[in-house]
Amino acid sequence: MKDLYRRKKAFVNVGLIAINVIYFLYLEVTGSTENTQFMVTHGAMYAPLVLEGGEYYRLLTSVFMHFGINHIMNNMLILFILGDNLERALGHIKYLLFYLFCGIGANVVSMIVNLGEYRTVVSAGASGAIFGVIGGLLYAVLVNRGRLEDLSVRQLVVVIACSLYFGFTSTGVDNAAHIGGLLVGVVMGILLYRKPRRRQDMELWG
Repeated sequence: MKDLYRRKKAFVNVGLIAINVIYFLYLEVTGSTENTQFMVTHGAMYAPLVLEGGEYYRLLTSVFMHFGINHIMNNMLILFILGDNLERALGHIKYLLFYLFCGIGANVVSMIVNLGEYRTVVSAGASGAIFGVIGGLLYAVLVNRGRLEDLSVRQLVVVIACSLYFGFTSTGVDNAAHIGGLLVGVVMGILLYRKPRRRQDMELWG
């Protein structure tokens, strides 16, 4: 049962990575992902346009946009490593909803925090959604007594600590989105994840 569980295809996660990469390549071909104005024109997060212009789609489109090759490579590597685990735990449809909701939720939190500090910033990236994935995995691992597939609480805590440390010690990082995504991910994990029942597992074994 365990080996079969591991071999389940996480095609939603692969699809999300593909969309990120394809849109990044499109933006690079038509302009520059390191040009702030160009990124705003093509859907990056900018609070005044969302609140005053009613362009709410930016809460979602910005989740699939990245500033430069290093930005997307780092995010997609983490998503590739961790996203599959959560998709197998939640199921394909729940994982898709989970990921999108975490990305949007992270942007909402970022917008509230930045406006509260009287800052208007342009932001983009999948990191808010990815922190949501980490938060969801943390909840799932805790529910399963400290381990889910090959993941442990210690590993996830180290990932969270290192990621937050890197964010707070670097410039141009939307830390509010990271923390917001993490918290939304934990809440979404509580709402969507259900620990497999032992009886069901025994029946499958039989």
